[in-house]
Amino acid sequence: MAIEHEVETTGLAGWIDRRFPMTSTWKKHVSEYYAPKNFNFWYFFGSLALLVLVNQIVTGIFLTMNYKPDATLAFSSVEYIMREVPWGWLIRYMHSTGASMFFVVVYLHMFRGLMYGSYRKPRELVWIFGCAIFLCLMAEAFFGYLLPWGQMSFWGAQVIVNLFSAIPFIGPDLSLWIRGDYVVSDVTLNRFFAFHVIAIPLVLIGLVVAHLVALHEVGSNNPDGIEIKAKKGPDGIPLDGIPFHPYYSVHDFMGVSVFLIIFAAIIFFAPEMGGYFLEANNFIPANSLQTPQEIAPVWYFTAFYAMLRATTDPFKIVLMIIVALLGLVALVRARGKWKLGLPVLAVLVVLAMAFTESKFWGVVVMGSAVISLFFLPWLDRSPVKSIRYRPFFHKVFYGIFVLAFLTLGFLGTKPPSPASTLIAQVCALIYFAFFLGMPVWTRLGTFKQPPERVRFKPH
Repeated sequence: MAIEHEVETTGLAGWIDRRFPMTSTWKKHVSEYYAPKNFNFWYFFGSLALLVLVNQIVTGIFLTMNYKPDATLAFSSVEYIMREVPWGWLIRYMHSTGASMFFVVVYLHMFRGLMYGSYRKPRELVWIFGCAIFLCLMAEAFFGYLLPWGQMSFWGAQVIVNLFSAIPFIGPDLSLWIRGDYVVSDVTLNRFFAFHVIAIPLVLIGLVVAHLVALHEVGSNNPDGIEIKAKKGPDGIPLDGIPFHPYYSVHDFMGVSVFLIIFAAIIFFAPEMGGYFLEANNFIPANSLQTPQEIAPVWYFTAFYAMLRATTDPFKIVLMIIVALLGLVALVRARGKWKLGLPVLAVLVVLAMAFTESKFWGVVVMGSAVISLFFLPWLDRSPVKSIRYRPFFHKVFYGIFVLAFLTLGFLGTKPPSPASTLIAQVCALIYFAFFLGMPVWTRLGTFKQPPERVRFKPH
Protein backbone atom coordinates (compact mmCIF):
# COMPACT_ATOMS: atom_id res chain seq x y z
CA MET A 1 0.00 0.00 0.00
CA ALA A 2 1.56 3.30 -1.06
CA ILE A 3 1.72 6.33 1.20
CA GLU A 4 -0.75 8.94 -0.04
CA HIS A 5 0.34 12.57 -0.13
CA GLU A 6 -2.94 13.99 -1.43
CA VAL A 7 -4.39 16.45 1.08
CA GLU A 8 -7.38 18.72 1.30
CA THR A 9 -6.79 22.05 2.98
CA THR A 10 -8.85 25.18 3.42
CA GLY A 11 -8.15 28.88 3.61
CA LEU A 12 -5.02 30.36 2.08
CA ALA A 13 -3.20 27.00 2.13
CA GLY A 14 -6.12 25.39 0.26
CA TRP A 15 -6.16 28.19 -2.31
CA ILE A 16 -2.44 27.67 -2.95
CA ASP A 17 -2.75 23.86 -2.97
CA ARG A 18 -5.36 24.00 -5.71
CA ARG A 19 -2.85 25.88 -7.86
CA PHE A 20 0.52 24.64 -6.59
CA PRO A 21 1.44 21.38 -4.76
CA MET A 22 2.67 23.12 -1.60
CA THR A 23 1.27 20.89 1.14
CA SER A 24 1.73 17.64 -0.78
CA THR A 25 5.36 18.58 -1.53
CA TRP A 26 5.93 19.35 2.16
CA LYS A 27 4.49 15.99 3.13
CA LYS A 28 6.36 14.03 0.45
CA HIS A 29 9.78 15.51 1.13
CA VAL A 30 9.63 16.47 4.82
CA SER A 31 6.82 15.48 7.18
CA GLU A 32 6.03 12.14 5.50
CA TYR A 33 9.50 11.41 4.17
CA TYR A 34 10.46 8.39 6.25
CA ALA A 35 14.15 8.23 7.10
CA PRO A 36 15.92 5.38 8.93
CA LYS A 37 15.65 5.72 12.68
CA ASN A 38 19.33 4.96 13.32
CA PHE A 39 20.94 8.11 11.92
CA ASN A 40 24.01 9.26 13.87
CA PHE A 41 26.01 12.50 13.96
CA TRP A 42 27.57 11.79 10.54
CA TYR A 43 24.19 12.65 9.02
CA PHE A 44 24.40 16.26 10.23
CA PHE A 45 26.69 17.26 7.38
CA GLY A 46 24.17 16.99 4.54
CA SER A 47 21.86 19.57 6.10
CA LEU A 48 24.87 21.68 7.14
CA ALA A 49 26.03 21.78 3.51
CA LEU A 50 22.61 23.14 2.54
CA LEU A 51 22.84 25.74 5.32
CA VAL A 52 26.27 26.92 4.16
CA LEU A 53 25.04 27.09 0.55
CA VAL A 54 22.27 29.47 1.65
CA ASN A 55 24.82 31.51 3.63
CA GLN A 56 27.08 31.81 0.58
CA ILE A 57 24.24 32.89 -1.69
CA VAL A 58 22.84 35.48 0.73
CA THR A 59 26.22 36.98 1.73
CA GLY A 60 27.33 36.89 -1.91
CA ILE A 61 24.30 38.97 -2.94
CA PHE A 62 25.17 41.64 -0.35
CA LEU A 63 28.84 41.65 -1.36
CA THR A 64 28.02 42.22 -5.04
CA MET A 65 26.11 45.38 -4.06
CA ASN A 66 29.44 47.11 -3.35
CA TYR A 67 32.03 45.02 -5.19
CA LYS A 68 33.51 46.37 -8.44
CA PRO A 69 34.64 43.71 -10.97
CA ASP A 70 37.32 46.01 -12.36
CA ALA A 71 41.08 45.43 -12.12
CA THR A 72 41.68 49.00 -10.93
CA LEU A 73 38.84 49.04 -8.39
CA ALA A 74 38.35 45.43 -7.20
CA PHE A 75 40.85 45.46 -4.32
CA SER A 76 39.80 48.90 -3.08
CA SER A 77 36.11 47.91 -3.28
CA VAL A 78 36.80 44.94 -0.98
CA GLU A 79 38.60 47.33 1.40
CA TYR A 80 35.60 49.66 1.17
CA ILE A 81 33.29 46.79 2.11
CA MET A 82 35.51 45.91 5.07
CA ARG A 83 35.97 49.49 6.37
CA GLU A 84 33.06 51.64 5.24
CA VAL A 85 29.98 49.51 4.56
CA PRO A 86 27.95 48.96 7.75
CA TRP A 87 28.59 45.39 8.88
CA GLY A 88 30.48 44.84 5.63
CA TRP A 89 33.39 43.22 7.46
CA LEU A 90 30.98 40.67 8.96
CA ILE A 91 29.41 39.86 5.59
CA ARG A 92 32.83 39.48 3.96
CA TYR A 93 34.11 37.20 6.75
CA MET A 94 30.89 35.16 6.70
CA HIS A 95 31.44 34.60 2.98
CA SER A 96 35.16 33.81 3.17
CA THR A 97 34.76 31.57 6.22
CA GLY A 98 31.68 30.00 4.63
CA ALA A 99 33.75 28.97 1.61
CA SER A 100 36.15 26.99 3.78
CA MET A 101 33.39 25.57 5.99
CA PHE A 102 31.52 24.50 2.85
CA PHE A 103 34.41 22.23 1.93
CA VAL A 104 34.77 21.02 5.54
CA VAL A 105 31.17 19.78 5.67
CA VAL A 106 31.23 18.47 2.08
CA TYR A 107 34.41 16.46 2.70
CA LEU A 108 32.88 15.00 5.87
CA HIS A 109 29.60 14.34 4.06
CA MET A 110 31.45 12.44 1.32
CA PHE A 111 33.48 10.53 3.88
CA ARG A 112 30.27 9.40 5.56
CA GLY A 113 29.02 8.15 2.20
CA LEU A 114 32.31 6.30 1.74
CA MET A 115 32.06 4.64 5.16
CA TYR A 116 28.46 3.50 4.93
CA GLY A 117 28.33 2.68 1.21
CA SER A 118 25.87 5.41 0.32
CA TYR A 119 27.07 5.21 -3.30
CA ARG A 120 25.91 1.62 -3.73
CA LYS A 121 22.76 0.45 -5.52
CA PRO A 122 20.17 2.02 -5.72
CA ARG A 123 21.93 5.34 -4.90
CA GLU A 124 24.42 5.51 -7.76
CA LEU A 125 22.75 8.59 -9.24
CA VAL A 126 22.61 10.30 -5.85
CA TRP A 127 26.38 9.82 -5.55
CA ILE A 128 27.05 11.02 -9.12
CA PHE A 129 25.02 14.18 -8.51
CA GLY A 130 26.99 14.68 -5.29
CA CYS A 131 30.32 14.34 -7.10
CA ALA A 132 29.11 16.80 -9.73
CA ILE A 133 28.24 19.21 -6.89
CA PHE A 134 31.79 18.77 -5.57
CA LEU A 135 33.21 19.64 -9.01
CA CYS A 136 30.97 22.71 -9.19
CA LEU A 137 32.12 23.80 -5.73
CA MET A 138 35.74 23.55 -6.85
CA ALA A 139 34.99 25.66 -9.93
CA GLU A 140 33.00 28.16 -7.86
CA ALA A 141 35.80 28.48 -5.32
CA PHE A 142 38.43 28.88 -8.04
CA PHE A 143 36.53 31.61 -9.88
CA GLY A 144 35.70 33.41 -6.64
CA TYR A 145 39.30 33.26 -5.44
CA LEU A 146 40.42 35.80 -8.04
CA LEU A 147 37.79 38.40 -7.15
CA PRO A 148 39.55 40.06 -4.15
CA TRP A 149 42.37 40.88 -6.63
CA GLY A 150 45.09 40.36 -4.03
CA GLN A 151 48.56 39.01 -4.69
CA MET A 152 47.68 35.37 -4.02
CA SER A 153 44.43 35.67 -5.97
CA PHE A 154 46.20 37.06 -9.01
CA TRP A 155 49.16 34.69 -9.06
CA GLY A 156 47.12 31.66 -8.03
CA ALA A 157 44.81 32.21 -11.00
CA GLN A 158 47.81 32.77 -13.27
CA VAL A 159 49.40 29.47 -12.23
CA ILE A 160 46.20 27.41 -12.44
CA VAL A 161 45.16 28.77 -15.84
CA ASN A 162 48.69 28.20 -17.17
CA LEU A 163 48.29 24.50 -16.34
CA PHE A 164 45.89 24.21 -19.26
CA SER A 165 48.69 25.27 -21.60
CA ALA A 166 50.35 21.90 -20.93
CA ILE A 167 47.58 20.11 -22.87
CA PRO A 168 49.05 19.06 -26.23
CA PHE A 169 47.95 20.96 -29.35
CA ILE A 170 45.07 22.95 -27.82
CA GLY A 171 46.66 23.96 -24.50
CA PRO A 172 47.98 27.45 -25.32
CA ASP A 173 44.79 28.45 -27.13
CA LEU A 174 42.65 27.02 -24.33
CA SER A 175 44.47 28.93 -21.59
CA LEU A 176 44.26 32.10 -23.70
CA TRP A 177 40.52 31.56 -24.15
CA ILE A 178 39.99 31.07 -20.40
CA ARG A 179 41.93 34.21 -19.49
CA GLY A 180 40.65 36.28 -22.40
CA ASP A 181 44.11 37.82 -22.54
CA TYR A 182 47.75 36.77 -22.57
CA VAL A 183 47.94 37.38 -18.81
CA VAL A 184 45.38 37.53 -16.03
CA SER A 185 43.82 40.94 -16.51
CA ASP A 186 40.61 42.94 -16.24
CA VAL A 187 39.00 40.73 -18.89
CA THR A 188 39.77 37.63 -16.79
CA LEU A 189 38.34 39.27 -13.68
CA ASN A 190 35.08 40.13 -15.44
CA ARG A 191 34.49 36.66 -16.85
CA PHE A 192 35.45 34.99 -13.55
CA PHE A 193 32.98 37.30 -11.79
CA ALA A 194 30.22 36.30 -14.21
CA PHE A 195 30.93 32.60 -13.69
CA HIS A 196 31.15 32.96 -9.90
CA VAL A 197 28.01 35.04 -9.46
CA ILE A 198 25.65 33.70 -12.14
CA ALA A 199 26.67 30.64 -14.18
CA ILE A 200 28.10 28.24 -11.58
CA PRO A 201 25.51 29.03 -8.85
CA LEU A 202 22.67 28.23 -11.27
CA VAL A 203 24.23 24.87 -12.13
CA LEU A 204 25.01 24.23 -8.46
CA ILE A 205 21.45 24.89 -7.30
CA GLY A 206 20.09 22.65 -10.07
CA LEU A 207 22.44 19.83 -9.02
CA VAL A 208 21.49 20.22 -5.34
CA VAL A 209 17.80 19.94 -6.24
CA ALA A 210 18.51 16.87 -8.41
CA HIS A 211 20.60 15.38 -5.58
CA LEU A 212 17.77 15.79 -3.06
CA VAL A 213 15.04 14.57 -5.45
CA ALA A 214 17.09 11.47 -6.32
CA LEU A 215 17.76 10.86 -2.63
CA HIS A 216 14.08 11.07 -1.68
CA GLU A 217 13.14 8.82 -4.57
CA VAL A 218 15.29 5.89 -3.40
CA GLY A 219 15.40 6.77 0.31
CA SER A 220 18.27 7.55 2.66
CA ASN A 221 21.01 5.09 3.50
CA ASN A 222 21.87 4.36 7.14
CA PRO A 223 24.86 3.15 9.21
CA ASP A 224 23.70 -0.47 8.84
CA GLY A 225 23.33 -0.22 5.06
CA ILE A 226 19.85 -1.74 5.19
CA GLU A 227 17.05 -0.74 2.81
CA ILE A 228 14.20 0.26 5.11
CA LYS A 229 11.75 0.35 2.17
CA ALA A 230 12.10 -3.42 1.90
CA LYS A 231 10.09 -3.92 5.13
CA LYS A 232 6.86 -1.96 5.33
CA GLY A 233 3.81 -2.20 7.53
CA PRO A 234 0.22 -2.63 6.32
CA ASP A 235 -0.05 1.17 6.01
CA GLY A 236 2.90 1.30 3.61
CA ILE A 237 5.18 2.97 6.14
CA PRO A 238 8.70 1.50 6.57
CA LEU A 239 8.89 -0.36 9.89
CA ASP A 240 12.34 1.09 10.61
CA GLY A 241 11.53 4.61 9.43
CA ILE A 242 10.44 7.76 11.21
CA PRO A 243 9.17 11.05 9.69
CA PHE A 244 11.95 13.49 8.88
CA HIS A 245 9.86 16.19 10.54
CA PRO A 246 9.77 16.66 13.46
CA TYR A 247 12.33 14.00 14.47
CA TYR A 248 15.26 14.81 12.21
CA SER A 249 14.44 18.48 11.80
CA VAL A 250 15.01 18.77 15.58
CA HIS A 251 18.02 16.44 15.30
CA ASP A 252 19.55 18.66 12.59
CA PHE A 253 18.75 21.80 14.57
CA MET A 254 21.10 20.57 17.28
CA GLY A 255 23.84 20.02 14.68
CA VAL A 256 23.19 23.47 13.21
CA SER A 257 23.47 25.05 16.67
CA VAL A 258 26.88 23.47 17.32
CA PHE A 259 28.04 24.39 13.82
CA LEU A 260 26.96 28.03 14.20
CA ILE A 261 28.87 28.32 17.48
CA ILE A 262 32.05 27.10 15.74
CA PHE A 263 31.32 29.25 12.69
CA ALA A 264 30.82 32.38 14.80
CA ALA A 265 33.96 31.66 16.85
CA ILE A 266 36.04 31.54 13.65
CA ILE A 267 34.48 34.71 12.23
CA PHE A 268 34.93 36.79 15.37
CA PHE A 269 38.23 35.43 16.69
CA ALA A 270 40.19 33.84 13.83
CA PRO A 271 38.74 34.69 10.37
CA GLU A 272 42.13 34.11 8.74
CA MET A 273 42.70 30.79 10.56
CA GLY A 274 46.44 31.29 10.56
CA GLY A 275 46.50 32.00 6.83
CA TYR A 276 44.61 28.87 5.80
CA PHE A 277 41.26 30.62 5.23
CA LEU A 278 42.64 34.02 4.19
CA GLU A 279 46.32 34.33 3.21
CA ALA A 280 48.40 37.32 4.25
CA ASN A 281 49.43 37.94 0.62
CA ASN A 282 45.81 38.45 -0.33
CA PHE A 283 45.72 41.61 1.77
CA ILE A 284 48.26 43.09 -0.67
CA PRO A 285 46.96 44.50 -3.99
CA ALA A 286 47.70 42.37 -7.04
CA ASN A 287 51.00 43.25 -8.70
CA SER A 288 51.85 41.59 -12.01
CA LEU A 289 55.52 42.59 -11.60
CA GLN A 290 56.07 41.05 -8.16
CA THR A 291 55.68 37.30 -7.69
CA PRO A 292 55.02 36.01 -4.14
CA GLN A 293 57.74 33.84 -2.69
CA GLU A 294 55.45 30.81 -2.53
CA ILE A 295 52.24 30.38 -4.54
CA ALA A 296 49.82 27.82 -3.11
CA PRO A 297 46.07 27.36 -3.39
CA VAL A 298 43.59 27.50 -0.51
CA TRP A 299 43.71 24.51 1.84
CA TYR A 300 40.78 22.65 0.24
CA PHE A 301 42.71 22.33 -3.04
CA THR A 302 46.09 21.49 -1.55
CA ALA A 303 45.74 17.68 -1.67
CA PHE A 304 45.20 17.81 -5.43
CA TYR A 305 47.87 20.50 -5.80
CA ALA A 306 50.36 18.23 -4.02
CA MET A 307 49.61 15.49 -6.58
CA LEU A 308 50.24 18.00 -9.36
CA ARG A 309 53.61 19.01 -7.93
CA ALA A 310 54.57 15.39 -7.24
CA THR A 311 54.26 14.43 -10.91
CA THR A 312 57.92 14.85 -11.86
CA ASP A 313 59.80 13.11 -14.70
CA PRO A 314 60.91 10.17 -12.47
CA PHE A 315 57.36 9.81 -11.14
CA LYS A 316 56.06 9.82 -14.72
CA ILE A 317 58.26 6.79 -15.41
CA VAL A 318 56.78 5.05 -12.35
CA LEU A 319 53.29 5.80 -13.67
CA MET A 320 54.24 4.41 -17.08
CA ILE A 321 55.40 1.16 -15.47
CA ILE A 322 52.19 0.91 -13.42
CA VAL A 323 49.98 1.54 -16.48
CA ALA A 324 51.97 -1.05 -18.47
CA LEU A 325 51.53 -3.62 -15.68
CA LEU A 326 47.79 -2.92 -15.49
CA GLY A 327 47.57 -3.39 -19.24
CA LEU A 328 49.47 -6.68 -18.96
CA VAL A 329 47.09 -7.91 -16.25
CA ALA A 330 44.11 -6.93 -18.42
CA LEU A 331 45.67 -8.80 -21.35
CA VAL A 332 46.15 -11.96 -19.28
CA ARG A 333 42.55 -11.78 -18.05
CA ALA A 334 41.16 -11.21 -21.56
CA ARG A 335 39.00 -14.08 -22.79
CA GLY A 336 38.41 -12.82 -26.30
CA LYS A 337 39.18 -10.05 -28.75
CA TRP A 338 36.35 -7.89 -27.46
CA LYS A 339 38.15 -7.60 -24.15
CA LEU A 340 41.37 -6.20 -25.63
CA GLY A 341 40.22 -2.60 -25.16
CA LEU A 342 42.01 -2.07 -21.84
CA PRO A 343 45.39 -3.49 -22.97
CA VAL A 344 45.28 -1.38 -26.12
CA LEU A 345 44.34 1.69 -24.05
CA ALA A 346 47.25 1.01 -21.69
CA VAL A 347 49.70 0.85 -24.63
CA LEU A 348 48.37 4.14 -26.01
CA VAL A 349 48.65 5.82 -22.61
CA VAL A 350 52.25 4.64 -22.13
CA LEU A 351 53.19 5.91 -25.59
CA ALA A 352 51.49 9.23 -24.90
CA MET A 353 53.34 9.57 -21.58
CA ALA A 354 56.66 8.87 -23.28
CA PHE A 355 56.25 11.79 -25.72
CA THR A 356 54.59 14.43 -23.50
CA GLU A 357 55.92 16.46 -20.61
CA SER A 358 55.31 15.61 -16.97
CA LYS A 359 53.47 18.92 -16.40
CA PHE A 360 50.60 17.68 -18.55
CA TRP A 361 50.44 14.38 -16.70
CA GLY A 362 50.39 16.28 -13.43
CA VAL A 363 47.18 17.91 -14.64
CA VAL A 364 45.86 14.47 -15.65
CA VAL A 365 46.72 13.01 -12.24
CA MET A 366 45.08 15.94 -10.45
CA GLY A 367 41.93 15.65 -12.56
CA SER A 368 41.83 11.84 -12.29
CA ALA A 369 41.90 12.13 -8.49
CA VAL A 370 38.50 13.85 -8.64
CA ILE A 371 37.02 11.88 -11.56
CA SER A 372 37.82 8.59 -9.77
CA LEU A 373 35.11 9.40 -7.25
CA PHE A 374 32.42 9.15 -9.94
CA PHE A 375 33.23 5.45 -10.54
CA LEU A 376 33.06 4.41 -6.89
CA PRO A 377 29.62 2.69 -7.19
CA TRP A 378 31.03 0.25 -9.76
CA LEU A 379 34.50 -0.20 -8.24
CA ASP A 380 33.27 -1.40 -4.84
CA ARG A 381 32.36 -5.09 -5.09
CA SER A 382 31.81 -5.75 -1.38
CA PRO A 383 28.77 -7.94 -0.52
CA VAL A 384 27.84 -5.47 2.26
CA LYS A 385 27.52 -1.69 2.20
CA SER A 386 28.47 -0.45 5.64
CA ILE A 387 31.98 -0.47 7.04
CA ARG A 388 30.46 -1.91 10.24
CA TYR A 389 30.15 -5.35 8.65
CA ARG A 390 33.37 -5.42 6.64
CA PRO A 391 36.62 -7.20 7.64
CA PHE A 392 39.05 -5.31 9.85
CA PHE A 393 41.65 -4.88 7.10
CA HIS A 394 39.05 -2.99 5.04
CA LYS A 395 38.86 -0.44 7.85
CA VAL A 396 42.67 -0.28 7.85
CA PHE A 397 42.64 0.46 4.11
CA TYR A 398 40.08 3.22 4.63
CA GLY A 399 42.25 4.67 7.39
CA ILE A 400 45.38 4.59 5.21
CA PHE A 401 43.47 6.26 2.39
CA VAL A 402 42.28 9.09 4.66
CA LEU A 403 45.77 9.50 6.16
CA ALA A 404 47.31 9.70 2.66
CA PHE A 405 44.77 12.33 1.60
CA LEU A 406 45.36 14.43 4.73
CA THR A 407 49.12 14.14 4.24
CA LEU A 408 48.76 15.36 0.66
CA GLY A 409 46.66 18.26 1.90
CA PHE A 410 49.34 19.21 4.42
CA LEU A 411 52.21 18.90 1.94
CA GLY A 412 50.34 21.09 -0.53
CA THR A 413 50.54 23.99 1.92
CA LYS A 414 54.34 23.72 2.27
CA PRO A 415 57.16 24.69 -0.10
CA PRO A 416 58.38 21.73 -2.17
CA SER A 417 61.47 19.77 -1.13
CA PRO A 418 62.92 16.41 -2.23
CA ALA A 419 61.60 14.68 0.90
CA SER A 420 58.09 16.20 0.69
CA THR A 421 57.91 15.41 -3.04
CA LEU A 422 58.77 11.76 -2.36
CA ILE A 423 56.17 11.51 0.41
CA ALA A 424 53.56 13.14 -1.85
CA GLN A 425 54.34 10.64 -4.61
CA VAL A 426 53.86 7.72 -2.22
CA CYS A 427 50.58 9.20 -0.94
CA ALA A 428 49.36 9.80 -4.51
CA LEU A 429 50.05 6.14 -5.36
CA ILE A 430 48.15 5.08 -2.23
CA TYR A 431 45.22 7.31 -3.24
CA PHE A 432 44.89 5.74 -6.68
CA ALA A 433 45.67 2.23 -5.46
CA PHE A 434 42.67 2.53 -3.11
CA PHE A 435 40.34 3.00 -6.09
CA LEU A 436 42.05 0.82 -8.69
CA GLY A 437 42.36 -2.09 -6.26
CA MET A 438 38.77 -1.85 -5.07
CA PRO A 439 37.37 -4.51 -7.43
CA VAL A 440 39.80 -6.96 -5.80
CA TRP A 441 40.28 -6.07 -2.15
CA THR A 442 36.63 -5.19 -1.44
CA ARG A 443 35.69 -8.83 -2.14
CA LEU A 444 38.29 -10.34 0.20
CA GLY A 445 37.92 -11.30 3.84
CA THR A 446 35.16 -12.58 6.08
CA PHE A 447 32.13 -10.30 6.22
CA LYS A 448 29.68 -10.03 9.10
CA GLN A 449 26.04 -10.66 8.36
CA PRO A 450 24.05 -7.38 8.49
CA PRO A 451 20.93 -7.53 10.69
CA GLU A 452 17.46 -7.96 9.22
CA ARG A 453 16.29 -4.74 10.85
CA VAL A 454 18.24 -1.59 11.61
CA ARG A 455 19.95 -1.49 14.97
CA PHE A 456 18.76 1.45 17.00
CA LYS A 457 19.51 2.32 20.59
CA PRO A 458 17.24 5.11 21.88
CA HIS A 459 18.94 7.93 23.75
